[in-house]
Amino acid sequence: MKKKQGNRVFGVVGLGNFGSTVAQELQRFGNHVIGVDITPERVASHAETLSQAMIIDARDDEALREGGLADCDCGLVAIGNDLEASILASINLKLIGVPVVWAKATTRTHHRILSKIGVDRVIHPEVEVGQHIAQVLHNPLVRDYVSLGNGFHVVNFRIPESLEGESLADLPHDEEFGLRCIGVMRGTEFIGSDDAPCRLEHDDLLLLLGRRGDLREFAASL
Repeated sequence: MKKKQGNRVFGVVGLGNFGSTVAQELQRFGNHVIGVDITPERVASHAETLSQAMIIDARDDEALREGGLADCDCGLVAIGNDLEASILASINLKLIGVPVVWAKATTRTHHRILSKIGVDRVIHPEVEVGQHIAQVLHNPLVRDYVSLGNGFHVVNFRIPESLEGESLADLPHDEEFGLRCIGVMRGTEFIGSDDAPCRLEHDDLLLLLGRRGDLREFAASL
């Protein structure tokens, strides 16, 4: 398989809602994406949007190898409703030499099994998206957030009207809450950080780095 310089090859096993979304986004980013599924209709619907779309039973390692998935830099097993197929597909991707394998899990038991067989990262899309939405709904000032691991997050706060005209340097995020300001966004303009003079305007976006509990307390104080 020939690939353009700088591009990566991804294999996505399972072209349901989750798998097909990931595959199409990876393709949009300019990667070479091989999508496989056991259902002909799903494969046919992606024949024009992915680099390759093939009908393959991922429980058969030789079929995966023949389909070119051994050449992938990373594989994603997006099978959620068939535990056996998910586990065997994950094992087979490892067996044929795919260096990095991610897999979707639907239960804690499923997660534990995938972890035990060497899957590099186990994901729970519905749970993770649900938690993300709950965090944003809980505090209307939180526009979005990103988890960095080890308890640290970057949170995007909308500046309320009550803080309009306040200096960034006068906010208590640092001394009282131990948070670090990465910057302030005003529309598409990046206008300041902790060590830069900045007067806040209503609807500015404040990007803060810190631990979840400290970020939550700061948000409540607003």
